[in-house]
Amino acid sequence: MSDVHDRCFDELDASLLYALLRLRVDVFVVEQACAYPELDGRDLEPSTRHVWIDGADGPAAYLRLLAEPDGSHKIGRVATAVERRGEGLAGCLVDHVMATTPGRLVLDAQTRLEGWYVAKGFVRTGDEFVEDGIPHVPMAREG
Repeated sequence: MSDVHDRCFDELDASLLYALLRLRVDVFVVEQACAYPELDGRDLEPSTRHVWIDGADGPAAYLRLLAEPDGSHKIGRVATAVERRGEGLAGCLVDHVMATTPGRLVLDAQTRLEGWYVAKGFVRTGDEFVEDGIPHVPMAREG
């Protein structure tokens, strides 16, 4: 398995940032056909962590970890390149975050992935909701 990279915004060079954002847009905006503000300003926050695994042609999988005002950390933007799905890359990223982040982790899982997150120790914390036309459920894991 490839190494997991974990960096803050100011540690990313322009080419790498472009590649990470390209993967996110390819998955969420193009593949899932969701027109939403992918660049929401949170990538720039000093406490935001960008976590990814490289592939032969750039990032193969990515997630973003946000520090929330209540002290929890929010996992989001979990994306794997189409040609690398099924290799466990997203699981490696989530495992890395669980191992390196003390405290409570929260996320809004696409409902179809709820069982996958349950297997990682997350529990549903609220009712299903629809965001950008896709059903989601709020989840958390105590660290």
